[in-house]
Amino acid sequence: MPLQTASLTVPLLCDLSRNFPQCCATTPAITISICWLPFSLLLSLSMAALLGSVFLLVLQTYAAPPEFIQMWPSAPTLGPGYLGNETVTPSLVPPPGTSKHLPHSIIIGVRKGGTRALLEMLDIHPEVAAAATEVHFFDWDENYSKGLEWYRDLMPYSYPHQITIEKTPGYFTSPSAPARIRAMNSSMKLLLILRDPVERVISDYTQVYFNRLENHKPVHAIEDMLVKNGALNTRYKAIQRSLYEMYMRNWLLHFPLEQIHIVDGDMLIYNPLSELQKVEQFLELPPRIVATNFYFNQTKGFYCIRSDGRERCLHESKGRPHPPVNSTVLGQLRSYFRQHNHNFYQLVGRTFNWG
Repeated sequence: MPLQTASLTVPLLCDLSRNFPQCCATTPAITISICWLPFSLLLSLSMAALLGSVFLLVLQTYAAPPEFIQMWPSAPTLGPGYLGNETVTPSLVPPPGTSKHLPHSIIIGVRKGGTRALLEMLDIHPEVAAAATEVHFFDWDENYSKGLEWYRDLMPYSYPHQITIEKTPGYFTSPSAPARIRAMNSSMKLLLILRDPVERVISDYTQVYFNRLENHKPVHAIEDMLVKNGALNTRYKAIQRSLYEMYMRNWLLHFPLEQIHIVDGDMLIYNPLSELQKVEQFLELPPRIVATNFYFNQTKGFYCIRSDGRERCLHESKGRPHPPVNSTVLGQLRSYFRQHNHNFYQLVGRTFNWG
């Protein structure tokens, strides 16, 4: 019986390897005359093609950038005991030569002080590996009880020349966080970003206001939250969080001031490069962040980031416009914080333009 030809496909090769004569007798002619070749040569060609495919697949995997290698989240993201409501950086196959480390520096706060902006801007630096989420390890008992290995596993992969940084704004106001961080690393370098306490109160209210709107919950005017029975409601959580002096005293019981760098959050908005250069010096990083890494977005009204050929701004939930506040109530707020601010200045040995 005359031999026929067939195209070289994986299913056909499997049939050829099992029943070469029958395959050649029944397969219609298409392109490549394979059946005229010796059977042993056909098998060699088949194996070479298969090994070549496997090699290309492996090469593609290890040549891909980390963002394409990483495949799925390493932990859930909701509720106490988890990671908060921000996106978790996926992780499956680490880039070659990387590993996970406990943080070398932590952004400890303050809430609505600009912690996300600070972390995003520091992430420009090639020697910084930034954790993607607020871990809440040192301020949530349920997370802290899981141990340091659980905490380490939530850090990003980093190269030997990089430092790892995580940020959780709740640490600053947590009674237990300072002692717990010191127990992990007494030489830890801490970053604290603060802004005008009055502005921070209003920003805190604004975030809660929009969160309640999105969840179809009732909202209250800011004056109703700030004033109770005709007097300033100093028990309001947003006001309590702006008493920097009170929380700073607790941190100074566990860390010397030299290990706590205070970033001026108001200056970071208007002159980010100046503040970030100070942070580079504090963290003993080579100066790599430059003016061209930032551009002013007229629409959003604040600076955005330019790096690696990409431009990006903070999430739309950041930098929301503040509601107008009654001038009398605003005056009460400023009067209340004046002495607290003065005490804070004395505590840290510097002043801020907080009115």
